[in-house]
Amino acid sequence: MFRVFVMVACGLVVAVIVALGAMIAFGTSKPAPPLASIGEPFKSVDFSDLPPVERIPARHGTPIAFRVWRENPPAPQPALVVIAIHGSSATSSSLHPLAKALGAEGIPVYAPDIRGHGQTGVRGDIDYAGQLDDDLTDFVAAVRARHGQAKLVLLGFSSGGGYALHVAATPLGNSFQRAVLLSPMLGARAPTYRPTEAWATPYIPRIIALALLNRVGIHAFDHLTVLAFAIDPKRADILTDHYSWLLTRNFATKDYAADLRNASCPVAVLVGEKDELFDAAKFAPTIAAVRTDIPVTVIPGLSHIEMTTDPRAVPAIVAAVRGAGAAHTNP
Repeated sequence: MFRVFVMVACGLVVAVIVALGAMIAFGTSKPAPPLASIGEPFKSVDFSDLPPVERIPARHGTPIAFRVWRENPPAPQPALVVIAIHGSSATSSSLHPLAKALGAEGIPVYAPDIRGHGQTGVRGDIDYAGQLDDDLTDFVAAVRARHGQAKLVLLGFSSGGGYALHVAATPLGNSFQRAVLLSPMLGARAPTYRPTEAWATPYIPRIIALALLNRVGIHAFDHLTVLAFAIDPKRADILTDHYSWLLTRNFATKDYAADLRNASCPVAVLVGEKDELFDAAKFAPTIAAVRTDIPVTVIPGLSHIEMTTDPRAVPAIVAAVRGAGAAHTNP
């Protein structure tokens, strides 16, 4: 009887291994066709005055590439400095219109190419779990060295907004006067998520397999791709078309409700009324269900990307950065 039991157990183990192997090897999906609404707003943006790329060392891995939009007119000691986090697939250059507008309001902006994007690291991947947090800690220290008296504001857009929320709930959140989340990705299970527009295609079978392997301490496959983006192939020289399991897990909020509860700095949320990726009307009730002290501002008439490219978004964003965005705005 014992021998039969061992044979059955071994058979089950082999079956599980084969199933997981198949899910890892074949559990992929084709990316959706390019999503025009993501790329179209940038066609009217003037990038001729885009600041040059600068670099600072990172504790691990290649240097962090970033851009700086300086205040106009320049101030020897600005009162506020924004550290801005771009959205999924993008680079610091995608924030050019918004960062330039903030600079015109006397607020300098530092925006890194998040590792795995642009000129920081290998496209679509990071070296180890949590590396983005280490990078941002080093980046904050470098900005603080330049602006010792300024108050720092963390601003994140889309996936960068979800990541900024994650950061606000870590010890690093204490470094910031406040966090401003623009159209934040709160997660695919959040009520705000709108699944009708396919921007990011997850490899569900592979994700399940990697999550199970991680639970038993196996991380050999963590660099595999689990997410594909609907980018325009003509922009593949700039945009990142895929994320590994490691990058997908780190560049996000894993639990938006827990991160909202644990945020160590004040948080403000802004979203465009016509956001095609997220349901603007659901942000206020979703966030109020966790925290009633976080203002949610809906900007009339704006789509997802237009929150960073359209001048109509600037006044509300400037107010939020300065800590004056406490009023709700309804479309």
